[in-house]
Amino acid sequence: MGRNFFHLHLVSDATGETLIAVARAAAAQYEGVSAIEHIYPLIRSRAQLERVIEEIDSAPGVVLYTMVEAEFAERLEAACAAAACPCLSVLSPVLNLFQSYLGAAQASRPGAQHVLNSEYFKRIDAMNYTLLHDDGQMADDFEDADVVLVGVSRTSKTPTSIYLANRGIKTANIPLVPGIPLPDSLQNAKKPLIVGLVASPERIVQIRQNRLLSLNADEDSPYVDRDSVAEEIAQSRRLFARSQWPVIDVTRRSIEETAAAIIDLYKAHRMKFIAI
Repeated sequence: MGRNFFHLHLVSDATGETLIAVARAAAAQYEGVSAIEHIYPLIRSRAQLERVIEEIDSAPGVVLYTMVEAEFAERLEAACAAAACPCLSVLSPVLNLFQSYLGAAQASRPGAQHVLNSEYFKRIDAMNYTLLHDDGQMADDFEDADVVLVGVSRTSKTPTSIYLANRGIKTANIPLVPGIPLPDSLQNAKKPLIVGLVASPERIVQIRQNRLLSLNADEDSPYVDRDSVAEEIAQSRRLFARSQWPVIDVTRRSIEETAAAIIDLYKAHRMKFIAI
């Protein structure tokens, strides 16, 4: 079946992250249809907006926007109506709901969620920690981590760690390498949540083969042998069971789904210390 395409214009007075996430979540529900994205972040002047409108006129399609300035929103909607392009403010229903409940008008501050507050610096601190403790580096201070991910090669430890760090969670990760013991600092760690990541041998072999191809490396290796990989996975599962670490199978999970499951585990883990 061939794919159909449509133009999707995403206009934001901030970074556009919220808008992109909503648009892609919606577009993913339609099989056989792909969006040609036109992304316009940080639209905060009339001149910028007029350039956006020119592009919409040249490639008509669906227009979604997040702009808190009423004047800009009205101009964009009028231009879309003239071009017969469907146009929707993604934030308006939420803002109207908040206003009716809180009884207060919105502040109309573009990018108000992106401020240099304590939460922002917490994320930066987490990112710095995570980058320094990637792939088993600096294994002597895992007690400072919030989460430690453990798994064989190609179980998405690093990208998951970075995603968690961007949520403000200090994350270290350690590879399980046959014949190499885990550091004592991990076995003795009390504060961090330690999570084991596993995947099916077939999935691991596929990813490792692609990795070797990209490096022009020899593919005749136990690294991509199905039986050897299956034994690695089995050993990792036995380790996780002995250590009583929670396990997440990442075979069919996206990074975001894996991170969401870890965040739920982390919330429960933190409650143990609060109870004490």
